[in-house]
Amino acid sequence: MSVVNVTVIDRQGVEHNFEAPTDMDLNLMELCKANELPVKGTCGGMALCASCQCYVLSDTDLPEQSDEELDMLDQALYVKDNSRLGCQIPISENIEGLVVELAPDEED
Repeated sequence: MSVVNVTVIDRQGVEHNFEAPTDMDLNLMELCKANELPVKGTCGGMALCASCQCYVLSDTDLPEQSDEELDMLDQALYVKDNSRLGCQIPISENIEGLVVELAPDEED
């Protein structure tokens, strides 16, 4: 089993460092939920709700955004140039060293 190191900064500014397995077909939203970070993932990872929005802080080569992800971000709150949906970032060897910050929640 291969793992990658991922850092997630929660909404209070606390860094959480994870070793994420690359062989379980997980995405960043699922990694956050599995580690009890406040990510809702209301749509189940279908890029339909933006409740897993995060800001990419590292210079990590991520998959290109799909039309669905771009459409959802067009409707989301708190969007920045570095916004991504966590459900659209697969846990793979390519994201080693990824650093993200959770976007504010609509209820924050």
